[in-house]
Amino acid sequence: MQFSKSTGYALHALIHLAHGERGQNVGIKELAKSLSVSESYLSKIMSKLRQDGIVRAVTGVSGGYELARDASQITFLEVIQVVEGRQHLYDCFSIDEQHHPMFFEAEKAEFEDVDSSEPAFAFGKDCLVKKVMDGAERQMYDYLRKHTIQWVVDSASCHNK
Repeated sequence: MQFSKSTGYALHALIHLAHGERGQNVGIKELAKSLSVSESYLSKIMSKLRQDGIVRAVTGVSGGYELARDASQITFLEVIQVVEGRQHLYDCFSIDEQHHPMFFEAEKAEFEDVDSSEPAFAFGKDCLVKKVMDGAERQMYDYLRKHTIQWVVDSASCHNK
């Protein structure tokens, strides 16, 4: 699995904006030059971030971009989902459950049978591969959700002292 270059540019652009003085915007030309990327490519990325409310475009002679909210409120996960999309990383393809039962796990859903004192069970099947992949995805998302743009700015400041 690999994130696109657009995600990297988006994260670096946001860190650049967060590192500047509060309320000071950065022009697309300056931002593109600092990231060594074309203005048109970066403009497309910034447009996505603007549409999702992560950055704000400032018009006028000294216009540019600024963070729409505090850097401590912008998570890596949010930025990745804006740029990459919000789909699951893995979808279980269709496998014939009757011929390949080892890939499936019976899920028990307990419910009370009105006519009996014994519980009855309803069985559904879950793809075990998807179960593992979904667990890994949840852990990655939790990690990315814990790290913000401000975390990078703060960490960089600690290392540069």
